[in-house]
Amino acid sequence: MKVNPARFLSDLHALRQFGASGVGKGIVRPAYSEADVAARAWLAGRFKEAGLNVHYDPMGSLFGLADGPSILLGSHSDSQPEGGWLDGALGVIAALEVARAAKEAGGPAVSVVSFQDEEGRFGVTTGSTVWSGALSLEEADKLTDRTGVTLAQARESMALMAGDFVDPAQFSGFIEMHIEQGPWLDQAGDVVGVVTDIVGIRDMRITFEGEQNHAGTTPMHLRKDAFQALGAFNALIAERFQNVVTPQTVWTIGHVKLHPDAHSIVPGRATFSMQWRDGDANRLARMEDVIRRAAHDVAEARELEVTFGPMLGLEPVAMDAKSRGALEASAQALTEGRWRLMPSGALHDATNVAQHMPVAMLFVPSINGISHAFEEDTLEVDLVKGLEVLAGAIERLG
Repeated sequence: MKVNPARFLSDLHALRQFGASGVGKGIVRPAYSEADVAARAWLAGRFKEAGLNVHYDPMGSLFGLADGPSILLGSHSDSQPEGGWLDGALGVIAALEVARAAKEAGGPAVSVVSFQDEEGRFGVTTGSTVWSGALSLEEADKLTDRTGVTLAQARESMALMAGDFVDPAQFSGFIEMHIEQGPWLDQAGDVVGVVTDIVGIRDMRITFEGEQNHAGTTPMHLRKDAFQALGAFNALIAERFQNVVTPQTVWTIGHVKLHPDAHSIVPGRATFSMQWRDGDANRLARMEDVIRRAAHDVAEARELEVTFGPMLGLEPVAMDAKSRGALEASAQALTEGRWRLMPSGALHDATNVAQHMPVAMLFVPSINGISHAFEEDTLEVDLVKGLEVLAGAIERLG
């Protein structure tokens, strides 16, 4: 089975034209946007040319299905609001090239997928979460993006393409190739990383409700400033996490929205996202307890109200030993020892797919560890080497 590097790179560069930002190789291709839908239509054409059966599920996830039982490869093709050209897209195009090479060699059977809304416009890896059954389509449709658009409204842009959900039972396993999105491979000069496990994640919105008032006449000691509460909460959780977290644990506050968000008004409401990640499910639960208690304590001390949105998240997932072993053997044969085992601190669709089948992941370096930014990039020689390692693993799995 021989992959075609020129064909692979040509398709990868062609895909980045959909939603091109005009800044380097960056893209703006959020889920269900015009650029995203157009990119999926283009991918569907490439899948069909490769002899795969094109199928969109109700979420808009795009499958290129081989006839009969097969192994599933892929990732996602939507982007962050300001994203890089390789995040997700690499895994889809690499899967397509391996599927073509396998077909040209007479087997094995390889199917391809580009999951919808991996980047979480409406949640956390939304398309594969719904496909896995962890979240019903009816419940997912109620999710909103940060502008208030519901998933149900966004899905209307793909309604005419959508069919039924694809049965996971037809796949023997799933392998997702991805850029590392971190600095370790690049700093070490390694060519690929074979993933050992994917961290778990928790994500929810928190709202502090205070009292809107005049910014010039309200004394500081009488204010019920929702943003001041957010600042105090941020400092308090960092203090209380000290005996809970490890150096690998991370947490982030984002999507801060103040009301009424004006120069001369004490903000009466602050809504923000709270996300935390770790490889230990028990630690994630302990962090949730710290977060909720800290928010309540801050609200009580400042005479505010606090409310919590729905909890979203995924459990930590270990990679399948057999699939991982095939990647390790292929990496050892093709990289002259320039590969490593490593965990994934980023979340991926493979976490959800693991509910139905064995999964594994392969990383290639990110230059300077940059991702989720227009500057995201990887040397083409590393992209091709990752593709070859993926193809070698598929041959070994048969």
